Amino acid sequence: MTDHAAHSGNVERSGSAERAGTPERTVFLLAHTGRPAAIRSAELVVQGLLRNGLGVRVLAAEAEDLPLPRSVETVIDATPDAVDGCELLIVLGGDGTLLRGAEISRASGVPMLGVNLGRVGFLAEAERDDLDKVVDRVVTRAYQVEERMTLDVVVHSNGDVVHTDWALNEAAVQKVSPERMLEVVLEIDGRPVTGFGCDGIVCATPTGSTAYAFSAGGPVVWPEVEALLMVPISAHALFAKPLVTSPDSVLAVEVQPHTPHGVLWCDGRRTVELPAGARVEVRRGAVPVRLARLHQASFTDRLVAKFALPVQGWRGAPH
Repeated sequence: MTDHAAHSGNVERSGSAERAGTPERTVFLLAHTGRPAAIRSAELVVQGLLRNGLGVRVLAAEAEDLPLPRSVETVIDATPDAVDGCELLIVLGGDGTLLRGAEISRASGVPMLGVNLGRVGFLAEAERDDLDKVVDRVVTRAYQVEERMTLDVVVHSNGDVVHTDWALNEAAVQKVSPERMLEVVLEIDGRPVTGFGCDGIVCATPTGSTAYAFSAGGPVVWPEVEALLMVPISAHALFAKPLVTSPDSVLAVEVQPHTPHGVLWCDGRRTVELPAGARVEVRRGAVPVRLARLHQASFTDRLVAKFALPVQGWRGAPH
């Protein structure tokens, strides 16, 4: 295994990279190196990119698990500066790794290209068997970039802002105590809608409609539809249906003062406790996540493929 030089702020090139000169194009690679399949996939992608004259940059911690040549750059921290000068962020892994990549992509503005090594992987553009195609499309710049809506999240307590966050998929207000429900009141655009006891509330984007919101019984929303979703989780009420609002709406979940405290999860990655009486406001995010697309397959086809939906017998429209 080759040693790699790594620095927190700047990246450092070593050995053959200096002799060959700095590559004109650089790609950042993020991988879930805890899986053997991801290690092998990362190795294949790196070899393909280097063979075509592109530079590759990785996190130093991941480089320790990967058999990489010395020409690969390393950086210690996964900050926006880590992808400075990179034209693309390639992410190899499951949903968790893809959401980790989305954090870097949003903060830096560098488009993310996901390769699914997990189960469903709606954020991914390619599967493990498509690695040769991924390399070819990146080398020839045969990809398009689209923007996905995000959420900005603000938590108030006693009138003060105590936490701010964001999400690509969802912001979920959940109960903490398994034996007691969370009592909440829902609000849309400054007006109360309903209140009930529940296990939680999911506020989601169309991108997140196939994630946690889907598991909670929410609708599947096509990515090009601009909307916000509010989906109750196991609510004890007659009116507890999923709600779809304008993308310009402001959604709010008020945790009632007499209820046990709750917890806020953003994309299942970042969490903060919600004291009784807390108010969570969710609105359209100011900064989108940019996703690289390799082909123009319809979301309908993606939905059918990801969930293995039965479409036998379909004949299509008459000609």
